[in-house]
Amino acid sequence: MEQATQIKLGIAAFVGALTGLWGWMGWLILGWIGCMVLDYISGTMAAAKQGQWASAKAREGIWHKAGMVIVVVVAAGADLLISAVLAYLPVKALPVDYSGLVCPVVLCWYIVTELGSVAENAASMGAPVPSWLTKLLAMGESAIDKAGEEITGSRNEEEG
Repeated sequence: MEQATQIKLGIAAFVGALTGLWGWMGWLILGWIGCMVLDYISGTMAAAKQGQWASAKAREGIWHKAGMVIVVVVAAGADLLISAVLAYLPVKALPVDYSGLVCPVVLCWYIVTELGSVAENAASMGAPVPSWLTKLLAMGESAIDKAGEEITGSRNEEEG
């Protein structure tokens, strides 16, 4: 086999093994972590370009990211609790197996918001950012918010 094919085969085997171990949720978490890192780096670069970089602001960004990690852990805990209640308590069964909803929705919301922040940072660095991209990310965030509100009935309580 040629070396390029062997490398591709190795990468595919590695990704397949990780997918088997983590499932799709692991890739979602990895994507979110990547977006957080990219946001932190691009935010640092944008602040440095504008001459506004400060260690206090950088620490604030780290605290912000740490808070996000806590929220994701809480969401994962909520999914585990819901799964346990559905599996072991005499409640009405769902027509589908519940493998988690809260954590993936929270992760998707964070990914979209992080991508929006990265686009803002890129614009602050002087990169042209298509207006449709920022609108698309805002629509994604709004759609995820709406889905979460519909699941919990939050919107109905606020309106009525």
